[in-house]
Amino acid sequence: MSNLIITISREFGSGGRKIGALLAEKLDIPFYDKEIIQMTAEKSGLSPDFVARQEESSQRNFLFSIATGPYTGFSNPFPYDSGVSDQAYFSQTDILRELAAAGSCVIVGRCADYILRAEEKLLRVFITADPEARRRRIVAEYGLDEKGSADKIKKADKSRAAYVRRYTGEEWGDIHNYDLVINSDYTGIEGAADIILTALKARGLLN
Repeated sequence: MSNLIITISREFGSGGRKIGALLAEKLDIPFYDKEIIQMTAEKSGLSPDFVARQEESSQRNFLFSIATGPYTGFSNPFPYDSGVSDQAYFSQTDILRELAAAGSCVIVGRCADYILRAEEKLLRVFITADPEARRRRIVAEYGLDEKGSADKIKKADKSRAAYVRRYTGEEWGDIHNYDLVINSDYTGIEGAADIILTALKARGLLN
């Protein structure tokens, strides 16, 4: 029987990571976010700092992706002398598939919704929030002023969109690419996690 996999894609400042962590706690299953950086570094031989930064570089390298097309579908990392950013992605792809095969889990970001789309028991969630709510959360968590928080949100969202477009050919945030879209400003963190649990039960993915 296939494992239960929940992927959490999110706008920066929407609380998606907290929602994913709470959901994993409620389900008593592993939660993966930044841990994947270290796993990818070990598999690829690249530094954790580089792996963590590679999503930001995708925006600058987007023109290259237009010429070559999406990079999904490779089970073997480092094909065709790809650059080190692509090496990190291929290694990360293998890591995500290994995690999905190992057991039920919640995974945040990293194109997991696309990479694991063939999983039988998969729920793909996108977390959004009103701009002002996102700014308030960023100010509270990072200590930035209003302008700094707005700039950080814009940069982070742009980088995430470019990363997804580069490696999947899809549009980040397109509601048609997800099974469930939640406005965390409306539901709160706890409410969002409970809605996901309800969706899992409705789809017959939970007893």
